[in-house]
Amino acid sequence: MAKILVTGGAGFIGSHIAEALVERGDEVRVLDDLSTGKTENLAGFRERIEFLEGDIRDLATCRRAVEGVETVFHEAALSSVPKSVADPILNDDVNIRGTLNVLLAARDAGVRSLVLASSSAVYGDDPAAFKVEGREGKPLSPYGASKLVGEKYGRVFHALYGLNVVALRYFNVYGPRQDPASEYAAVIPIFISRMLRGERPTIYGDGEQTRDFIYVGDVVRANLAAAASGAAAGEAVNIACGVGTTINGLVATLNGVLGTSLEARHDAPRPGDPLRSTADISKAGRLMGYGPALSFSEGLRKTIDWYRQRS
Repeated sequence: MAKILVTGGAGFIGSHIAEALVERGDEVRVLDDLSTGKTENLAGFRERIEFLEGDIRDLATCRRAVEGVETVFHEAALSSVPKSVADPILNDDVNIRGTLNVLLAARDAGVRSLVLASSSAVYGDDPAAFKVEGREGKPLSPYGASKLVGEKYGRVFHALYGLNVVALRYFNVYGPRQDPASEYAAVIPIFISRMLRGERPTIYGDGEQTRDFIYVGDVVRANLAAAASGAAAGEAVNIACGVGTTINGLVATLNGVLGTSLEARHDAPRPGDPLRSTADISKAGRLMGYGPALSFSEGLRKTIDWYRQRS
């Protein structure tokens, strides 16, 4: 039985990874400072994991967390573009220094592989319709810059120390357990929660900006595949569906699934948001055998069902 660490394991994506590992029969340790993660995300399998409350900004905590661990899934992060714009120093402390702490602790503990959560934000101002690994533009936010630095640290640790680091560039992840109440919540949980109440959603900009939405279950599958793939070690890989959806199209799809006809309001664009973000996912298929299993409408139905049960 493998011992596995999930940093940020009480968060949205991290808790789904932890749950999948438990169901697979692994021995799972979760490290989370509960600043944005919630213990309720661990309900149903809390007694089957080891939970360590702590902050990745503390190297000693990271060293305790990796003791006896074979694989690390590093999900802990400040994962908000607007928050990074408002507080670049905190963004740097968590996403750069915190990631370096996790890498150092993993190296020194003899961890075999580390899967690093990165982001499509590393593509910045790249004007191409499809984002391809190796064609990154200039970051548009401190968040994007910090994720790019984290990837580079991962590549260095692979090359210098033999730690098998794979950076997964998540595009727009959605699904159950995503918090719509956060000041910096993602677009899908905000739209679902408002539209379930019969309220009109607010779009920042004209709504023709594209996003590549991916269901959290597919992200979990990608993480497990990355940890098992020797070919992906030292690489950065897009994790998405490979299909661009406009925000206007998202509202239309949600109206169709919900059976509503709510028209969106429009507000000024937000700083740091890219106009086009669609992934080329051929590298993930080539190196990891990854491809999305769930269609966008199916994923939205699963997500809406989860929110309805809690409304």
